[in-house]
Amino acid sequence: MVKETTPSETEWLVMEVIWSSNGDITASEIIQTLKGTLEVSARTIRVLINRLLAKGVIRYEVDQKDSRVYHYYVVKSKEECLAEKQDRFVRNYFGGNSTLAVASFLEKSRLSDEQFLELEQLVEKMKEERGGRGR
Repeated sequence: MVKETTPSETEWLVMEVIWSSNGDITASEIIQTLKGTLEVSARTIRVLINRLLAKGVIRYEVDQKDSRVYHYYVVKSKEECLAEKQDRFVRNYFGGNSTLAVASFLEKSRLSDEQFLELEQLVEKMKEERGGRGR
C-alpha cells in the first residue's frame, strides 16, 4: 500500500490556516485561528501538525529567540496537494481512468444549462492550451 502524503480531511483544515499565513506560523497561532472552527483540543491540533510534518507537507524552523517555538511553513502548495489527491482518487476508485471519473461525477450532478456551458468552454480552453494534442 502506498503511503499517504497528502493531508487528511482534518489535517486540511490546519493546512488552510498555514497556506493563508503567507509565510510561517506558530502552533499557538494555528490553534488560536482554529479555535471555535475545529472542535478539538490544542493537543490534537499539535498531533495533526506532527502528521503533516511526517507527510512532508510542511516543515519548521526553530525560533532564534525561543527554542520552544517552532515556525511552520509550507512545502507543498494547495494546488500540489489537490493534484495529488485527485490523482490518488482517480487511481483508487476509477482504476486510473479520468474519463470514467469525470463521467461519473457529471452523471450524478444536477448541473444547470449555464454550468454545462461553462464546462464546455473549459474543455475547449484546455484543448486549445494543449494545442489539440491527445486526439
